[in-house]
Amino acid sequence: MEADVTREEPKVLIAEEAIRRRVGRLGRRISKDYAQVENLHLVGVLRGGFLFLADLSRALTIPRSVDFLAMASYETADAPKGPPRLITDLRTDIEGKHVLVVEDVVDTGETLDCLMSILASRGPASLKCCALLRKPACRKTEARIDYLGFEIPDVWVVGYGMDDRERYRALPYIGIPSR
Repeated sequence: MEADVTREEPKVLIAEEAIRRRVGRLGRRISKDYAQVENLHLVGVLRGGFLFLADLSRALTIPRSVDFLAMASYETADAPKGPPRLITDLRTDIEGKHVLVVEDVVDTGETLDCLMSILASRGPASLKCCALLRKPACRKTEARIDYLGFEIPDVWVVGYGMDDRERYRALPYIGIPSR
């Protein structure tokens, strides 16, 4: 089978070094904000947020634990959005814990609002969100993001954990795929 030589690499939107610097700044700020907390419980939103969560966790200087969940509202850039739904739940109880949701990209805010509502009902001591990317042009709700990496235009992005039909997830930068 021959390789698809017509497929171009995605156009760089946010370079690897810019991501590294911003994640470091976020880690320092979060560490300062939670310095008096015994343990910060990071909740990574799969699958796109796993690399961001790993790098952010390494940038923290405070005690932390990690868990994951998965939400679904769309499968690909071309698929119509459906209502957000929890498809993989946490393995640990968050009651009484300081929880920081770590999300890859927030566009309409509907999925994040749904997720934060689900988690708030479980009685955490505190609940905040850290998102790598936000698309302000897509916003339909006031989904609160306490820590933000970058604002981007309304484009489908890949790389740094995010994919297009399972392609490009391992890119070290955030890019815009050619269509």
